[in-house]
Amino acid sequence: MNQQGVPQMLKNPGLAAVLSFFYMGLGQIYNGQIAKGVFFIILYTVSALLMIVLIGFLTTPLMWMYGMWDAYKSAEKINVEITRNQTGPFNNHQI
Repeated sequence: MNQQGVPQMLKNPGLAAVLSFFYMGLGQIYNGQIAKGVFFIILYTVSALLMIVLIGFLTTPLMWMYGMWDAYKSAEKINVEITRNQTGPFNNHQI
């Protein structure tokens, strides 16, 4: 449980990856990583604009794939932390 005593919801890694499939950064925002998501959206947009000078044809697909991978792995990591906090030594009611 978090500090307010309200249980946190687990993140769906697949949904995070699918959101990043549609636009890089959306999966990070879904995961609650707002600053990271906004940074990725700005970076991806700049990379897409760089297609005008051809370098974007290399950077944009690489960033897009990295965004999906990062969203998936971040959701898994967040779930481990949430689970650890909810079942930690102080929340185990066994004697």
